[in-house]
Amino acid sequence: MFPEYRDLISRLKKEDAHFARLFERHNELDHQVRNMEAGNVPGDSRSIEVLKKEKLRLKDSLYTILRQAQTSA
Repeated sequence: MFPEYRDLISRLKKEDAHFARLFERHNELDHQVRNMEAGNVPGDSRSIEVLKKEKLRLKDSLYTILRQAQTSA
């Protein structure tokens, strides 16, 4: 996710607890969705859709933080 911000992401995960929590939650959701889609964990299409929407909201929030951090650096 956001390979062009790799260094900034590493820095923010160490320096910004809020960013780190959002990033970790996004990764957790990604893992859940993948497991559900693969059939490793029970989940119907509605559950997967809800998780994907939450994941997208988190991704948008992360991107906003990254853009703000980039312009203030």
